[in-house]
Amino acid sequence: MTATPTFQQVRRESTASLITRQLREGIMYGHLAPGSQLSEAALASSFGVSRGPLREAMQRLVQEGLVLASPNRGLFVKELDQEEIRDLYSARTVLESAAGRLIIREQGPVPAVVALREAYDAMQTAAEAGDLTALSDADFHFHEVLVAGAGSPRLRRMHDTLMVETRMCLTALQDTYRDPEEQVQEHKDIAEAIAEGDESRMMSAIEEHMNEALTRLISGQSTPEPVSHPAPAP
Repeated sequence: MTATPTFQQVRRESTASLITRQLREGIMYGHLAPGSQLSEAALASSFGVSRGPLREAMQRLVQEGLVLASPNRGLFVKELDQEEIRDLYSARTVLESAAGRLIIREQGPVPAVVALREAYDAMQTAAEAGDLTALSDADFHFHEVLVAGAGSPRLRRMHDTLMVETRMCLTALQDTYRDPEEQVQEHKDIAEAIAEGDESRMMSAIEEHMNEALTRLISGQSTPEPVSHPAPAP
């Protein structure tokens, strides 16, 4: 007779996890501004909890790099400086290019391209409506779809980490779109290059898109050095 396996009981999400998620979203969407100090007393009162689960949530965000602990000063929402933004977009260029190659070489472009076209159609709808918040959300979703289409859980986990910081950037970017139609076209170029199985064109489109976003993010400061992608594997 087959032995009955022993399973652990399923537990509800902890209070600390719920607080962590809400604070993370507050940081991502700019409701908690970069550089702002996080008051334990004020947040505990807002959430209606004791300081114990709040401190646990704060520690998780410190580990994720979204909150910085300053000795004798307290906790602050992370601010992304120019070097960190360059590094973020360099990492995304490499990772999303790898995802595109996996789609073309291993997954087959058809299922992914259907989802990517739906994603840039959502961007087009937002652009035509002049809804910059919806455009920012659709932009974010396009890149999630791109990496998900590669079928690699590890790439997706790495990308999820990068996209928390990217969301902070997109919140700042949404008011800098010079021409929303250009933003839609950049994403369309990526998707259609994948549809055609053209790795070189796909990687160039991703690099151009990342460089354009990077330029706008740090415009008025110093001229950014272009991010670059590695040569495609043979």
